[in-house]
Amino acid sequence: MTRASLDKQPQDVAAMFDDVAEKYDLTNDVLSLGQTRLWRRAVAQALDVRPGERVLDLGAGTGTSSLPFAAAGADTVPCDFSLGMLREGKKRHPELPLTAGDATRLPFADGVFDAVTISFALRNVHDTDAALREMRRVAKPGGRLVICEFSHPTYRPLRTVYTEYLMRALPPVARSVSSNPDAYVYLAESIRAWPDQKALAGRLQGAGWKGVAWRNLTGGIVALHRGANPGAPGGR
Repeated sequence: MTRASLDKQPQDVAAMFDDVAEKYDLTNDVLSLGQTRLWRRAVAQALDVRPGERVLDLGAGTGTSSLPFAAAGADTVPCDFSLGMLREGKKRHPELPLTAGDATRLPFADGVFDAVTISFALRNVHDTDAALREMRRVAKPGGRLVICEFSHPTYRPLRTVYTEYLMRALPPVARSVSSNPDAYVYLAESIRAWPDQKALAGRLQGAGWKGVAWRNLTGGIVALHRGANPGAPGGR
């Protein structure tokens, strides 16, 4: 699967991530020119977890994104639908309770998490709106949501350079560091097809999240979206 589509088949996407699991974190650091770590830090600051809180980290892959929450004293549950990623994560971080799960049908009870986050994975979910509703279902009333995802640069010249990098420079770089460079062609195209900041905010609101806002990182190459669960899934 090398062509991006917003009608994604979960088994195909999971297989793609299984194939790149071993070098995924390294490849991301190279392709982002080292920005990945800064973006993760911004997520941790935005989520602002406290000791004893329960945090769900969706699309956690090898669990690298979960480490700041665990270090802050939160009961952190990394969750991903790629078994290959989870196996690799278990080797690296055996202390983390890595959990297999589909973002559209989470294996958790209602209202059990103080905070939910997902970084660079929402665009790979085959039903974005269902995933946003599921995140709200498992969040406690007043629970916090932070989404970190590639977005649309706000400065036109940067947008042009960024698009050229994605489609021309990224594939050859991926070939030099990744076990499956075709996967990164898919990922580049999925970034181009993803809704802009305002459109994603509207989808959060449509899923029942309140107080929705976003903040651009790196000129809008990445955006952090935030929301809060006003109550039970039925709106109480």
